[in-house]
Amino acid sequence: MEPQTPVGEIGERALIRHLRSRIPSGPGVIVGVGDDAAAVETGPLTLVTSDTLVEGIHFRREWSPPRLLGRKALSVNLSDVAAMAGLARYATVSLCLPPDIPLAFVDGLYDGLLERAAETGVSLVGGNLSASEDRVVVDMTVLGQGDHLVRRTGGLAGDLVVVTGTLGAAAAGLRALEKGARLDGDGDLSNRGAWPADAADGLVPCLRAQLDPSPPLAFGRALAEQDIVHAAMDLSDGLSGDLLSLCEESELSAWIEPEWLPVDPCAAALEKETGGDAFSLALHGGEDYQMLMAVPPERVDALREVAGVWSVTLSVVGQFAPGAPGLSLRFGEAMRKLRPKSHDHFAGRERRREPAPEA
Repeated sequence: MEPQTPVGEIGERALIRHLRSRIPSGPGVIVGVGDDAAAVETGPLTLVTSDTLVEGIHFRREWSPPRLLGRKALSVNLSDVAAMAGLARYATVSLCLPPDIPLAFVDGLYDGLLERAAETGVSLVGGNLSASEDRVVVDMTVLGQGDHLVRRTGGLAGDLVVVTGTLGAAAAGLRALEKGARLDGDGDLSNRGAWPADAADGLVPCLRAQLDPSPPLAFGRALAEQDIVHAAMDLSDGLSGDLLSLCEESELSAWIEPEWLPVDPCAAALEKETGGDAFSLALHGGEDYQMLMAVPPERVDALREVAGVWSVTLSVVGQFAPGAPGLSLRFGEAMRKLRPKSHDHFAGRERRREPAPEA
């Protein structure tokens, strides 16, 4: 089949045969792609998560190389499993495709999916194909296993608010895409858009953070072997909103120290170019796919040792406290109420792009 042949001309059965020929089997797969359902071996506890990337909501085709889109579609699900200290093992992918989508797009998407699956030991075991009127939808389900799970419900008053990595790069990458910056399928800069040449070094990390995130998967899995973290979740919708979710599940309040926030330096450089606010991106931006944790103060050093094994950086950004779920920013001895402005699909707009918090 020619790469530019529209999938509508290829037909469902032929496209399934083509994709099936590309998907290898893996450990624990008894029945893989091609039957009515897959049959796989799992551990004593099976973790199940799903996520959907919808064209026009989560991505635009013109700025998302299909290979990177495939990688991201799997990575955002792997992040959920890792945040519970689980190990991802199997994945299914369902695609909704407009009939005029070329085969090359589908193959590129699977290039990314299979590449990311191979990197993380995940087997693709099935899924579904469907036509859509005018947009691409990538819907994935990942199965994992775990024994000692870390949940959102275990935080205690006095625990420190700890995050991995830096924050704000993915949100800065989204803004750069909106201004015409682009990556090619290999993740290299293909267009600076409105940005000057000396901004290229900061553009690429932010664009990659948005288009091809790298959650701290091995670090998350390592938490299953340690009694260090009381509660955890992944950072997908923005620190302010996700921290409130953790507070609600653990029935606590929390405060953040602004000076402790690990603002991504590349995001800060890009925002400086345009007079933007990198702190606001780090606080509200979302899609960082780092980990947010409730950690007892006496166990932070032990957690840093685990993180060091996997070359993961940690930042203490605040503390949990008794009280009704809610957030504050701490300025010395003064507290100012923090209103979460993370992404909400049904709020009518992306609140994460509004200005920084009110008193």
